[in-house]
Amino acid sequence: MQYVIYGIASFFFLYGIILLAEGFYTTSAVKEMHSEFKTTACGRCISGMFVFLTYILGVAWLGVFGFSAVPVFMFYNMWSSCEVLKGLPVNLTTSAEQICVDIRQYGIIPWSALPGKACGSALENICGTNEFYMSYHLFIVACAGAGATVIALIHFLMILASNWAYLKDASKMQAYQEIKAKEEQELQDIQSRSKEQLNSYT
Repeated sequence: MQYVIYGIASFFFLYGIILLAEGFYTTSAVKEMHSEFKTTACGRCISGMFVFLTYILGVAWLGVFGFSAVPVFMFYNMWSSCEVLKGLPVNLTTSAEQICVDIRQYGIIPWSALPGKACGSALENICGTNEFYMSYHLFIVACAGAGATVIALIHFLMILASNWAYLKDASKMQAYQEIKAKEEQELQDIQSRSKEQLNSYT
């Protein structure tokens, strides 16, 4: 699992650098749209591929965000039960053994697993460990990080799609300008020939 995390981190580091370079290239090309600017089919194809790949990664990270919210919810419920246990000497209407957390209901472990439920003193012992609070905070950070990654991918996808559309329109505009320039040149040639013919008659 450790090597999988290292691999994912390395992949996203390289993918981020590639997206950054492609973003700079595309944006600079868009800024030069009104000067001498030429787009190639290969460049538009690469931009389209990055749009598709970023969309797929955004959907995948949306799933990671959803799955990382489950442990945060589970730990929040455990933490709430721990707070109730701490307040029991004041509230004597329930006993400590009646306050339980059943991990099996979250679907993380099967229903046949024993012990799948922690009650009273066992739950209080779990709540008193440093590992419990450290895990809780790390799951919160993981969920927030996955959410930030989803927002960043969606934002970059919008920018990338906008640049791709600009490049596509710019290539059409370039083809239009070339056709217009040829037509104007042909019109000038026709006018100059007609003037020459008029001069030859006079």
